[in-house]
Amino acid sequence: MPHRNLVSYNSLISGLSRNSFHKESVKLFYEMQNGCDHLVLDEFTLVSIVGSCACLGNLQWLCQVHGVAVISGMGWNMILNNALIDAYGKCSKPEFSFSVFSYMPLRDVVSWTSMVVAYTRASRLEKASMVFKDMPFKNTVSWTALITGFSQNGRCGEALDLFQQMLEEGVRPSAQTFVSVLGACADEALIERGKQIHGQIIRRSNSGNLFNVYIFNALIDMYGKCGDQKSAEILFEMSPTRDVVSWNTLITGFAQNGHGKESLSAFTRMIEAKAEPNHVTFLGVLSACSHAGLDDKGLELLNLMELQYRVKPRPDHYALLIDLLGRKNRLKEAIDLIEKAPSGIRNHIAVWGAVLGACRVHGNLDLAIRAAETLFELEPENTARYVMLSNIYAAFGRWGDANRIRKLMKERGLRKGVACSWIELRNARHEFVAKDKLHPQIAEIYEVSNKLVDHLKDAGYHPYTDYPFLQDEDDDFQLS
Repeated sequence: MPHRNLVSYNSLISGLSRNSFHKESVKLFYEMQNGCDHLVLDEFTLVSIVGSCACLGNLQWLCQVHGVAVISGMGWNMILNNALIDAYGKCSKPEFSFSVFSYMPLRDVVSWTSMVVAYTRASRLEKASMVFKDMPFKNTVSWTALITGFSQNGRCGEALDLFQQMLEEGVRPSAQTFVSVLGACADEALIERGKQIHGQIIRRSNSGNLFNVYIFNALIDMYGKCGDQKSAEILFEMSPTRDVVSWNTLITGFAQNGHGKESLSAFTRMIEAKAEPNHVTFLGVLSACSHAGLDDKGLELLNLMELQYRVKPRPDHYALLIDLLGRKNRLKEAIDLIEKAPSGIRNHIAVWGAVLGACRVHGNLDLAIRAAETLFELEPENTARYVMLSNIYAAFGRWGDANRIRKLMKERGLRKGVACSWIELRNARHEFVAKDKLHPQIAEIYEVSNKLVDHLKDAGYHPYTDYPFLQDEDDDFQLS
């Protein structure tokens, strides 16, 4: 262009930012500042650059741009301040977001919602809830922001409670709201609640098309994680459009539900459909190989990942393959694979955790000691590793070493977490903790448990007592 003005620069900076060319966007901004045209910035320039700095996670650049905004006299611009609140949140600095928020003379619903999101990103859910409670006006986006925050931080029950409160207050959920609550149902395996939400989506879709690819993906994921893979498959076939997430969700769902061959068939269909697999795809197919015992196929896929599909294997991929080889007692090949792996993978927790688990199954004491010692260095506070090595020692009758490991745990202040299980009943999750004596229905629980044991004995069950455990183990037990 022979002559460039502010609109020219803003258009190009905004276009680069929207298309994820964030470094190029910032570079052009600095070129604009240092050029000879002496252009005056406006709010549109700064909003785009603030967004680019946030996406790059570059706090230093963000602070510099914020400083430029203040010097330029735009420190009170509400649109820019909203962008800054969001940007500081993305850079894990919600306290900076709150500082901007606090000094704003005028705030709109975007300001409040951005502050809620900033706190949820930093897992400060109580503060997010306080801001949400103080909001003078809440819309669908505000409710969805808080619900998503609770869901993504593992507090799924509270996310579902918020969703119910949202409905009771007459606020209409969006597609993103439903995606978040379906994710909460999936994580908690609440299939009945998930089915009810599925029904709500169907009923509400009459007045607005909610069935986009994100809803379909969330439904496929929910049914798959809740064990209803047939429904997940039907929804996949019904989906008018499919992206890589759709394929990954189907492949992973089959693998997690023990349908290894079906998972691999879905992967073949994905390749035939010209969809590009990514690292999540290969986590699914390697998991499928593990469930189906297809060790040679797993090795083949690991080799093809980078050569054919340009996907660089990560530690989790190696861990799945080590687990697969371990199940087949191919521990020597597993160790050879680790030693040939890149340095960042050779000393990864997941890899050596898979080795230790295989050693317990196949009784390889020497390799178990090596794996456990590596894990003690990598994650010294993970109690499960100490317990597993102690049990392996006990299985070999080396009680002195088993007690030494328990003593080491005590010296380091480590205590094994209490095991628990849960079931869904009438939209509520009921938890059962090992050795619990305080549950309000403990008498009924033990009565049902004893009846189940009697049924097992009538069916010919005999407790397995050949594998010794130390007395304080509570996650491995026999029925007597």
